[in-house]
Amino acid sequence: MKPIIPDPQKFERIMQEIKKSGYGNLHILTDFDRTLTYGCIDGIKTPSIIAMLRDGNHLTPEYTEKARSFADKYHTIEIDPDIPIEEKKISMREWWAQHTELLIQSGLSKADLEDIVQNGPVKLRRGVTEFLDILQKNNIPLVIISSSGCGDAIRMYFEKNKSDYENIFYVTNQFVWDEAGKAISAKQPIINCMNKDETILQNIPEVYRAIKNRKNVILLGDSPGDLGMIEGFNYANLLKIGFQNCEYNSEEEFKKYFDIILQGDETFDYINSLVKTIK
Repeated sequence: MKPIIPDPQKFERIMQEIKKSGYGNLHILTDFDRTLTYGCIDGIKTPSIIAMLRDGNHLTPEYTEKARSFADKYHTIEIDPDIPIEEKKISMREWWAQHTELLIQSGLSKADLEDIVQNGPVKLRRGVTEFLDILQKNNIPLVIISSSGCGDAIRMYFEKNKSDYENIFYVTNQFVWDEAGKAISAKQPIINCMNKDETILQNIPEVYRAIKNRKNVILLGDSPGDLGMIEGFNYANLLKIGFQNCEYNSEEEFKKYFDIILQGDETFDYINSLVKTIK
């Protein structure tokens, strides 16, 4: 399926600016779930890492009820347009902190994550490993920002595909594990739905140093909300690529926000060809 380019002139203008300074001034900013991985397979939405843990009986029986009670309390706050942003941020920090502690109490282990990575239905899109190879070969930083409750699994997907390169930076929720592989605490900072942006990178020096002088950005996401990842970064040129997965029916909405739209079970073939033209 051909990509949709809502404004071809704008797209060409951005690409020409990015090409002028080449790979040396470029970094990639991306979501993980349903962006680097398939969002739908044969029209069926792929599950989240948390859903696979829950439905695969990896956690204690009490987990589901307690997690649902958190969602009932905090999701209404998240979507309420009348609640000020600063209040929402406090509530989202509470939600993610409580859920992270719940995962620890529910017996989360590295073996659980390894099992869903090796045997679960979530797969990297075709062409992602080539994409990672291109970035590694040309020393282009790839920053993955994810508020998933189990970000350790993201690195495991890359390790599985022998693509865990030094130019990849994981800004994800990760755990401290004991000798038996059980989660005992959460590493800081905890990424939630309202601090999932490049402002948090200023608190992660090794990541910020890698990108601060690379002012051209290609952003990849699967919802308009992912565009918030660029907040706080003083970029020069931004190319926004959106994967419109099966649960998003409004092509018109995506056209408002993204410069390139890839639909359905699309691969990374087009993105790889695009990146190769920058040089």
